[in-house]
Amino acid sequence: MFALRMVQLIERNAEKLSEGLIARLKRSDACSAMLSSVPAQELRERTFEIYRNLTDWLMNKTESEVEERYIGVGARRANQGVPFSQVLYAIHATKENLWDFLQQEGFLEPGELIAEMELLRAMEYFFDRALYFASIGYESVLQGELMRSHAVSSVTKE
Repeated sequence: MFALRMVQLIERNAEKLSEGLIARLKRSDACSAMLSSVPAQELRERTFEIYRNLTDWLMNKTESEVEERYIGVGARRANQGVPFSQVLYAIHATKENLWDFLQQEGFLEPGELIAEMELLRAMEYFFDRALYFASIGYESVLQGELMRSHAVSSVTKE
């Protein structure tokens, strides 16, 4: 019951969490290129969507659905020219923002944590998969650019 209340609180406060995350990213020098490359509306929608649909992401999405989404995110950020370190930082900041919120709301008390370790493990697993799949998408764009560059250089040598 506690886990359900916690996730419902997160989903009800998705707008607040999204705004807090964007403010956190703006305060950090670690995301300057991302903030100038990714349209503000896209960033707002993406951050809101994660928090608003957390139950779905944690409990219902399959590995292949998370893979598809985050390979797409990684590829999009690469195409936007966002450095990979900033992609990783933003996903990590999303998780940290969530932990800070839960702590402020009093949900991270030791006794309650012991009873809800499965939910916490699922949250960690989701964000770790998001990082991994975003890196695959990002790297696939770089690999494609490398292959195109190699093909052009082979043609010019002939």
